[in-house]
Amino acid sequence: MDQSQVANIALLIDADNARADGIDPVLTVLAELGQVNIRRAYGNWRKTSLKGWADRIHRYGIEPQQQFDLTKGKNATDMKMTVDAMDLLYTDRVQGFGIMSSDSDFMPLAMRIRQSGYPVYGFGRAQTPEGFREACTRFIDVDALIDAENKSHKLAKARSEPGGASPIDDALMELLVDAYNASKRDEKGFAKLSEVGQRAGNRSSFDTRNYGFARLIDLIEAIPNFALERREGGQIWMKRLR
Repeated sequence: MDQSQVANIALLIDADNARADGIDPVLTVLAELGQVNIRRAYGNWRKTSLKGWADRIHRYGIEPQQQFDLTKGKNATDMKMTVDAMDLLYTDRVQGFGIMSSDSDFMPLAMRIRQSGYPVYGFGRAQTPEGFREACTRFIDVDALIDAENKSHKLAKARSEPGGASPIDDALMELLVDAYNASKRDEKGFAKLSEVGQRAGNRSSFDTRNYGFARLIDLIEAIPNFALERREGGQIWMKRLR
């Protein structure tokens, strides 16, 4: 792959064993690897327990994969996810994987992907078996991820100035704060604007033009919560002020 290109990342979701409300922070974390262009969720969509995921399918551009429960005790979802992952691996279509599940059955798959030289991030509950956790390049506790994001949102809201009209809504501020918090920062607290933009853009609904700005830098300049700094080489860095 050309080093100037953004890596193509696949996110495979075991909908039976993953929190639907964790999709936002998961996509933000996966931006460390590249652009999540392949998003698939597997499960029997006839189940009422998957309603949380069904409500997010179109919002996040996730492709649902129907798997019927043909035999009790046999998990067709795991098999289909594994087959699809191997197909993607061998066709060289992706340069990294995210597996959203707390099921230890995905340990061999994670190990196989890593053996091929590709990173694989696992996203599951705190009680996820150690085998799967250690097989991943990085394993993230989704519950902790959601809690941290909620605390960040509450803090940002508490610190915001009351009153005053602003074209920036709460949802956009939460998105930008999440992306900034997840980005690498220097000793002065500045993060590269490009990295923040990549992380924010990893959420399918984000586009600066939806807020009346042609570029991300124009949008950030309009928000008093952030400061911009232009450095040598034309790089632009940003810092959260409050």
